[in-house]
Amino acid sequence: MILGGFAVAFTMVTILIKEQTYISEVVFGTVFGILMGPYVANVFDPRAWGGDRVTLEIMRIVLVVGLFAIGVELPRSFMLDHLRGLLVLVVPTMAFGWLVVAGFIVLLFPNLNFTSALAISACLTPTDPVISAAIIGGKFARKHVPQNVQRMLAAESAANDGLAYPFLSIAIYLTVESSRRVAIGKWFLVGWLYQVIVGTTLGAVIGRAFCLLMRISQRRGYIDRESYIAQYFALVLFTTGVASSLGVDDLLAAFAAGNAISWDGHFNEQVENEGFASVVDLLLNCGCFIYIGTWMPFNSFNTPELGITPWRLVVLFVAVMLLRRIPSVLLLYKWVPEIRGWKEAMLCGHFGPMGVGAVFVSTLALSRLPTPHFPPENQQEVLAANLQALVSFVVLGSVIIHGLSIPSFSLIGTIRSRSVKLISPTSTSSQSTSPDWLSFARRAPASVPHTTTVGGEDMESGSGQEEKESGVAK
Repeated sequence: MILGGFAVAFTMVTILIKEQTYISEVVFGTVFGILMGPYVANVFDPRAWGGDRVTLEIMRIVLVVGLFAIGVELPRSFMLDHLRGLLVLVVPTMAFGWLVVAGFIVLLFPNLNFTSALAISACLTPTDPVISAAIIGGKFARKHVPQNVQRMLAAESAANDGLAYPFLSIAIYLTVESSRRVAIGKWFLVGWLYQVIVGTTLGAVIGRAFCLLMRISQRRGYIDRESYIAQYFALVLFTTGVASSLGVDDLLAAFAAGNAISWDGHFNEQVENEGFASVVDLLLNCGCFIYIGTWMPFNSFNTPELGITPWRLVVLFVAVMLLRRIPSVLLLYKWVPEIRGWKEAMLCGHFGPMGVGAVFVSTLALSRLPTPHFPPENQQEVLAANLQALVSFVVLGSVIIHGLSIPSFSLIGTIRSRSVKLISPTSTSSQSTSPDWLSFARRAPASVPHTTTVGGEDMESGSGQEEKESGVAK
């Protein structure tokens, strides 16, 4: 209740500031949570509320609502139409980042073996759908980020969040099981066939059945337009409850349910222009990141007896930001039809924030590990002692860097525009009036001429214009 009250008051202020500065609400929420947490004002301490179980369930609810919302808001049959690009972006990119980050963890923290490093890296593998929606779905990004990139990032963040389970489960099974054969067998049967395949199928069946039921109810006059929003959230909780009870991947189930509902576009038409869902989603996001700010274990960021020191954490964060996604996306983007050049690939590689999903997966991992002694007595306890310190530091850095990316690019674009006007005041009539921090992503390739309007006449630019000018000179 206290957290909800803070979230409501904070949301009102955040919306006003966000409209002017383009700074994501996740940054404000996290900073506000830190100020209210046990290390500053000590207004409330979530770690005193009952351990990691509360954190796990709060992150779960926020994630499933966000994933369901992404599934519903995607265009009809989007996942099928863009399956090739999504598979290329999700599976090899996640696997590459998982292995590379694990390698850096082993180098920086020698007390962790490679299997434990894989478990920690699995927590940092998924792209956070909540931060992605807050950044890519903002007003400035909606105006300047190409729509194909927005949708691909949203769909990818939702899909790879649920697929973090198999990456985590293989590392956990290898850590806790005595035999590698048993660990790999459980990973394949439980981690993939049951949790992922059954979870996705369950969500799709529930979502499709719900859609048909709503159609029948509407035709017979049993339900009105306003009731669709109520059923929207009821279905999220129902799908999550069923999936969790069966032990399958509830995140993928929620995303699949949202996709199944919007598959034919009927549900989207009924809830179009309804702002209630967006308001609730914003409220949950603000409350969640206030919680994350208060949850941050700052006292664990300098624990030399475990090999955790600030400089090691900073180096790890830089390695994660540079190597987790960008190299893989740059290598593979030619197989993704929705990405039209290396600059859009850089954008997709950069916007891979870590937040709610990383906190959720790391807390889930801790629930499967023993409570560590100090000093730890075995590798399982070493992993449990190091896990949240490493993950939470990277999450904190990601929230700040990714949350400030849009306003930073906006500021750079404004400075560049003003510099051009100062240097070439006579050519300002041919300059675009819109901010250009991502104009490269909206331009056609250099080999394809395009037109701009100058003085009421259409003139070719790019290579075609250069050829014309050279011809005239001749």
